Amino acid sequence: MRIILLGPPGAGKGTQAHHISLHYQIPHISTGDIFMRNITQGTALGMQAKTYMDQGQLVPDELTVKLVEDRLHEPDCHEGFLLDGFPRTENQAKILCALLEAQKEQLDAALLIDVPESLIRERMPGRRICPHCGATYHVQFNPPQVEGICDKCQENLIQRKDDRPEAVEARLVVYTTQTAPLIAFFKEKHLLLRVDGTREIDEVEREIRKLLDPLV
Repeated sequence: MRIILLGPPGAGKGTQAHHISLHYQIPHISTGDIFMRNITQGTALGMQAKTYMDQGQLVPDELTVKLVEDRLHEPDCHEGFLLDGFPRTENQAKILCALLEAQKEQLDAALLIDVPESLIRERMPGRRICPHCGATYHVQFNPPQVEGICDKCQENLIQRKDDRPEAVEARLVVYTTQTAPLIAFFKEKHLLLRVDGTREIDEVEREIRKLLDPLV
């Protein structure tokens, strides 16, 4: 099963991606993780990406696609994958579809976790992350057992700069102008599956399984 995960920042993609990966036994692949792994390993592509990232610039499509392509060729992706954070643009989506077609493969679905911008503005300032293990929480919707402390490693939780109100607005603009057009692209290809992301986490998870189970 080859799935793309779509949705605005703060829609709960990370949480649901974890559940999807475990339930269907497919790797959860995020471009952020791909970048960091290649940079840490000092690969040629990783060093090229780092040059752009250090300057605060977007990594060009050609380089991003190559990094993703290399990752999809690894053995754990042979039975499928869940892509999170890629493609971000229609151009990237077209390139990805062409790459898969060249390998006689195709996407099974583009899963959209749909949440209105008004709710995103309420949600994101409440997100907290553990700087040590990366676990994520929300002060209202998914709080830790002890306020401000990670359940897993007992580190103090922090608020990312990206989750502050002014950063949220900037990220929503990027999503609306670049990523949202992907919805129309995948709808035209009859690949779009839409789930209401405003509900409780477990309700969203159950709805996602109803949509994805027929694809297995």
